[in-house]
Amino acid sequence: MRLLAPAFKFHFKEGRRTMILSVLSSPALVSGLMVVRLDFSAMIFPVVHIGAIAVSFLFVVMMFNIQIAEIHEEVLRYLPVSGIIGLIFWWEMFFILDNETIPLLPTHRNTTSLRYTVYAGKVRSWTNLETLGNLLYTYYSVWFLVSSLILLVAMIGAIVLTMHRTTKVKRQDVFRRNALDSRRTIMRRTTDQITIY
Repeated sequence: MRLLAPAFKFHFKEGRRTMILSVLSSPALVSGLMVVRLDFSAMIFPVVHIGAIAVSFLFVVMMFNIQIAEIHEEVLRYLPVSGIIGLIFWWEMFFILDNETIPLLPTHRNTTSLRYTVYAGKVRSWTNLETLGNLLYTYYSVWFLVSSLILLVAMIGAIVLTMHRTTKVKRQDVFRRNALDSRRTIMRRTTDQITIY
């Protein structure tokens, strides 16, 4: 895609060209990493980009002037549905963590039989991504959930600190300043031949 960059030169402005080329080159980079068998890097690349887009979207939403009373009304309206979804989520979590250990080999085997199985031929090779997913979601699933809860608390804490208004900090309210009448707020005072605006 980088070789086709001069072709887009005359059709788009600089900002649009860069954005289009980054969108078009991302799948090419991911597929190239998959061809070279760098599965983890190929999967982490879109996750990081989607995460960056989600964080920027979150900051745009935070900049909206949402009244706190409207938020409380919305929360009370959706509380039963969110409670049911939360209970289903916790039931699934306890069900998964209770049945976490899965036997790899069958235990009920006829030991009097002379037939045997060579398990070395039945073991299939795993890719890097399958190995990482198997470790992360089976043996370290509790730590994965704990780290996600820590990130959730950090995100909510950043939002609360941003939305929290204290009276000790001097700040200007833009909407209140724009609503003031300039004829009543700006006065001309003259003191001893000096004019101050």
